[in-house]
Formats: sequence, C-alpha cells, structure tokens
Amino acid sequence: MPWTNNSGGGSPWGGGGRQGGPWGGGGPQLPQAPDLDELLRKGQDFVRRFLPRGFGGGKGLAIIGLVLVGIWLLSGFYRVQPDEQGIVLRFGAFNRITAPGLNYALPAPIETVLTPRVTRINRIEVGFRSGTDGGVGRAPLRDVIEESLMLTGDENIIDIDFSVLWRISNAPDFLFNIRNPEQTVKSAAESVMREVIGRTPIQRALTEARAQIEQAVRTGTQAIMDQYGAGIEVTQIQLQKVDPPAAVIDAFRDVQRANADRERLRNEAEAFRNDIIPRARGEAERLVQEAQGEREARIARANGEAQRFIAVLSAYSQARDVTRLRLYLETMQQLFQHTSKVVVDVHAANPLLMLPLAELLGQRGNATPRPSDASQHPDDLLRDAVTAASSSSGTGSPSAERSRETGRTLTRDRENR
Repeated sequence: MPWTNNSGGGSPWGGGGRQGGPWGGGGPQLPQAPDLDELLRKGQDFVRRFLPRGFGGGKGLAIIGLVLVGIWLLSGFYRVQPDEQGIVLRFGAFNRITAPGLNYALPAPIETVLTPRVTRINRIEVGFRSGTDGGVGRAPLRDVIEESLMLTGDENIIDIDFSVLWRISNAPDFLFNIRNPEQTVKSAAESVMREVIGRTPIQRALTEARAQIEQAVRTGTQAIMDQYGAGIEVTQIQLQKVDPPAAVIDAFRDVQRANADRERLRNEAEAFRNDIIPRARGEAERLVQEAQGEREARIARANGEAQRFIAVLSAYSQARDVTRLRLYLETMQQLFQHTSKVVVDVHAANPLLMLPLAELLGQRGNATPRPSDASQHPDDLLRDAVTAASSSSGTGSPSAERSRETGRTLTRDRENR
C-alpha cells in the first residue's frame, strides 16, 4: 500500500494537511519507492492493447506461450556458406557435421552451430612481418631476428624468412584438439625449418637446395600436425629470403664472386681440355694411319719391283739379244722423249756437223755444248747420255738400274768390236 492517504492527504501520524516527516516540521522529502502493483497493471494494459477482445484470460496467455515457442523453434534454422562447414554441438559436445546450404539444429541452448571456413588458405609468416601503411600500399617488411637466424650444417649462420600456407582439413579436430592453431603451426614449421637447415650446408641452402628445403619442411610440419590430430593440412612452404646475416653479407658476396670466378676459369680450362685432347688424338691417329698406308704401299711397290725384275731376268736368260735390244729401246725412249735431238750420220766419209746452236741455246737456256762433243764416238756419246740419265733418275730406281746395265752392255759390245 502507498504511504499517502487518499482521504485526507496527511501523514499516518495525523497532523491534518501538515507537510513534512512523521515528527512534523518542513524537512526535505525522501524519494519514494516504485509502486509494483502499478507497474504490473501498466504491463497488462500494454499487452491487452495488442490482443483482440476475449484473450485477456488464461486462454490468451497459452496462445502467447505457443507463439513464443514457435519463434524459438524457428530460430534453429541456419545457413552454411559454400566455403564453410557446419559443426553442430549438442550441450557443448560435438554431434554432427552439416553440408553447405540451409540446415536446421535445435535452438539454443540445446544445440549450437560453428561454421569454420575450411577452403580458405591461411598464411603464417616466420622471420618477418608484413602489413599495410595506413591502408595505402604495403609497409616495409620487418625482420624478426630471433625467428630468422638459423645455424647451417657447416656451422654458418643464415637469415631465412619463409611463409607457411595451410587450410583446415578436418573441422572437428581443428576446433577441439588444439587451442591456438596459428601458433601451433608456426612453432612446428619453425622447428622443422631449423632441423632441416641444421643438416644443410650454407652454399646449397643459398643456391640449388631451396626446393628440397621447402619440400622437407612441408613434410615434417605435416607429420607434426597429424601427430597432434590438429585437422590441418600444410599446403606449401615458401622461402621468401635466404641470405647471410646483414652484418657479413658484403664479405660473403665477395667470397661468392671469387668462387664464381674460380668456377668460370675451371669451366674454361675443361672446355679447352675437351677441345685440344680429341684433336690431338685425331691427329695422332691420322699420322699412324698415314704411316701404315705408306708402309703398306712401299712394301707392295718393292714386292712388285722384285717380281718385275725376276720376270725380266728370266726373259733375259732365255733371249739375251732380244732382251738387250728391248731394254736399249726402252731406255732410249725415256731419254729422248722430252729432249731436243740432233741426228748425225756416223757412216759419212767426212761429215760436216752443222748443229743448230741457236735453237739449242734457246731451249736449254745458258747451257753451252762442249767443243769436244763433235769429235767423240757415237757410242761414247750414247754411253754418256745413259750415264747422265741414270744419275738424274736416282741411284735406286729400276729405270736407273736398266740405264746402267744398258751402258755397260754397249761398252762391252764396242770393246768386242
């Protein structure tokens, strides 16, 4: 009941219409408490204003309750996007997985739905951090030295920045088996990277072993995720920067240039070696083949000359005069075939030799015949010619031997006459 008296308007202790506290006086009035009955009455009036006539009793309240229950049940419909997967929890425990599209679950607090994005590729940076500069363009990369400096297999220090790309492969395991997925993936990838770099020399890590390092780190990180049951698939490891530490990078580049010059000179020497050795071997083989051919040719020529000499000797032993004449004619033919000739009748009583000296001098150049040639015997002239032909032809040739033999035969014949 309110403190105010509706009949008289005074205080409950009397005093008529005197204002103030129970002890009288005109002190300040205290704040009055809210009237609960009045608030309930106003709430009922507000509800009846939206209901038709006749719903003011228990039947109306039942209908209102049913409407509220229907609205609660309809709140269980939910939509799963194409890149998501629905995970239904019943009283906080995993119950089922729903596909993309419109689905239904019992309303809260009975069932709740989580929709992680299972097709999105997530990126984790190790050794550096990138970002945006006020929303315009990319800010400069910031190195994280405690993550990027690693020890190589040959006890050198290397600065490595890399990125890990991963996605959700099993949504329930991802949600309930690990607490901080990104930190877990980062720690595992950094640990495997340090292990792989610790087995790799710095030179291979800087040059040709980048692909092998990426594959080894991806395989090792995936094995750790499978061991944890994290429901994560590591799709790729990307090496962003593989350099010596900034404090020694200039000296290291000088060493690299020296190594490159050494390799270039070695390649040039190998190329020269590969060019000169085959040519020398080919030249040596050619000389050997030529010598072999010359040997075979000389042997065959000697055998042929020997066979021919044996044949001539056999014919000479059977017919000496005929063979001697044939040899004489062949020798004369060889001697006079390319020389100027003067025919003299030796049987004349007093031959007058008119030699065409001008023509002979013109054909033989500055050669002058000896004065005593005209007074010599024709056989002596023929013998001298044979001797000159044999000396000009060489001492070892078959024609020279025949010429000497013919000269000796003519000398014997003249002496016999």
